[in-house]
Amino acid sequence: MLTEAERKTSATSARPDRARPPRSRITPEREAEMYEAVLDVLRESAYEALTMDAVAARAQCSKATLYRQWTGKPELVAMALRHQKPATLAGVDTGSLRGDFRAMVAQLDDRQMMRNASLMRGLVQAVHTHPDLFQALRDLLVHPELTGLDKVLARAVERGEISAASPTLTYVPHMLLGALIARQLIEDRSPDRAFVSHYIDAVVLPALGT
Repeated sequence: MLTEAERKTSATSARPDRARPPRSRITPEREAEMYEAVLDVLRESAYEALTMDAVAARAQCSKATLYRQWTGKPELVAMALRHQKPATLAGVDTGSLRGDFRAMVAQLDDRQMMRNASLMRGLVQAVHTHPDLFQALRDLLVHPELTGLDKVLARAVERGEISAASPTLTYVPHMLLGALIARQLIEDRSPDRAFVSHYIDAVVLPALGT
């Protein structure tokens, strides 16, 4: 008969999210396929509904293979997010704020915006209880955009197009991100380039006084 300590040890070792078997080698291409399968499942269902079985079926691998690579769902999803190439606004400098915004919009991809919106919806609850997921989502969708936007606005201030004292400067990221989220809630439609362009002309630029 097992002692209490032995029973606890046995139970712990049986949980795949607590103890991971030795990691096997997979090719970078296969790893990328697995990450894409994770994100595809996540876009179709909320994080809470995502299962390792569903990921294994989509990736055409066994669940044991997943557990040999990752400790469990939180790590797998966070790594999948970090594997994606973040958007970048680097190189946008047309000589005017309106021109910079138009160039930024031109870089957007309607399909990718729809996919990103689905990711955000799928993670909306989970990020509050999984800090690593929250940070991974920010690294993918928020930080790159903020960095590029800050540079665009700073150049506009230097050119004298907008005042450095304008209180609106602080809230431009909030306006843009809020609009992307709100469109789905209000209109049940994913944001696209046309929507972002019209929103900038109707809301953001007037708020900045241009």
